[in-house]
Amino acid sequence: MNLKLTVLTAVSMMWVGCDGTVQGPDDGAQLEAVQDDDLGSVNSELSTGVPLGSVLATTGNLNLRTGPGTSYSIRLVIPKGAHVVTQSAAASNGWYNIKYNGTIGWSSGTYLKLVSTPAVSITANTRDGAIQRAKSGVGGTYWWGHGRWVPFGSNGGSCTGSCPSCSHSGSTGADCSGYVAKIWEVPSSNSNLQVDSHPYSTSSFYGSNSQWHSIARTSLVKADALVYRKNGAGHIVLYESGDGWNSFWAYEAKGCSYGIRHNSRTASSAYKSIRHY
Repeated sequence: MNLKLTVLTAVSMMWVGCDGTVQGPDDGAQLEAVQDDDLGSVNSELSTGVPLGSVLATTGNLNLRTGPGTSYSIRLVIPKGAHVVTQSAAASNGWYNIKYNGTIGWSSGTYLKLVSTPAVSITANTRDGAIQRAKSGVGGTYWWGHGRWVPFGSNGGSCTGSCPSCSHSGSTGADCSGYVAKIWEVPSSNSNLQVDSHPYSTSSFYGSNSQWHSIARTSLVKADALVYRKNGAGHIVLYESGDGWNSFWAYEAKGCSYGIRHNSRTASSAYKSIRHY
């Protein structure tokens, strides 16, 4: 055993954290404290990024941080062997934006391994691809007049007040029409979830366009939408399943105090059904 490995072995037996507590050899704080040249490289399967929605497993107790680096504060410690889901497709200097038990943050790819990738690519211009894009936005904030929700992270956003006179901080989020436009990838250039864009309002979706058309409400299938517009106010939701005239499951940027949600809801007869795919 060389000297370097001997020293690391001795150090790994016990580590005193910043808060004075003794942490075990698998604790993420200890692992991150080792010099970069002792960490090795990110697993080859993760080195160039993995599809958004991929499932990863931790190879040791791992810190979930507010940003991509050890200078960011720790949100919680993910236990060894836990499964997490990627919130963006690309890694940031070897760090991944992930979700664990509903909490979103960043962890080093050095201590993650790939378990599975989504059966349907988030980039697929299909109904299933649209549902994957909708899922990736759930948990994001409501941002009036915007559409961008990747990556979540330290500047994920917050919304206060009553829109349109609401106040948003941060750099990610979407309002209802910005959300559906990204999900449908309309226009075709509006496909990058990391680029903020808001090409259409609910008035646009309620009106005619070559990229979508009205359908009977009884014909709704996943990735269709229901849109309302009256007296300058409107809303649009992405239909997933259920009875379009009664209770159904939908994805929507619901409002300032709700954010982007996946929920069961109803829609009045004022809503009309539209189809892109």
